[in-house]
Amino acid sequence: MSALAVEPAPETGGGWDELVRIWEETDAPEGCRVEIIEGIVTVAPPPANQHNSVAAKIHRRLVRGIPEDWNVYQTLGLAMPERSGLYIPDLVVAAEAVVDEDPGHFVPAAVAELVVEITSKWNANHDRVVKLQGYATAGVPLYLLIDRWHSGRPTATLYGEPKNGLYRVLDVVEFGGEIHLSEPFGLTIDTSVFPLG
Repeated sequence: MSALAVEPAPETGGGWDELVRIWEETDAPEGCRVEIIEGIVTVAPPPANQHNSVAAKIHRRLVRGIPEDWNVYQTLGLAMPERSGLYIPDLVVAAEAVVDEDPGHFVPAAVAELVVEITSKWNANHDRVVKLQGYATAGVPLYLLIDRWHSGRPTATLYGEPKNGLYRVLDVVEFGGEIHLSEPFGLTIDTSVFPLG
């Protein structure tokens, strides 16, 4: 199953509020991920089992290393109106108080301390290009891209130091290596435990 795109009707004006309304009203099957990517509402199938396994391993590691008043979220919407984007990353680390104070279905992307995206076959370029630029533009301090479909050699790339909508590559390893997240995380993720789909 591939992604389905839903574009706002021309007569609606297609502004941010209209995109969010369409996003909120999209009736997708349970487990599907509904996002706004470059002004288009997309529906993606649920991730594969190995994808979920990688997310679970990273989640477990992050929980052990983050400050007590932060949480790891699995379906938190991150909004970037300036890029016509509303992404649902695989994992987000953010302050619990900031997320809890908003009763809606998403928060500004800038509240994230770390975003983790794990590529799927159908959406790898979104994670590698569009979301990379979106998170950098929003000023998310760290973006960890787990690219299971990178030229036949799965990699983990840590991006940081966002400036003018661009990230600097802080570290990149092929699966089997370790990637280190500096303070306030101060932890290492061992990619050798990730399944090779």
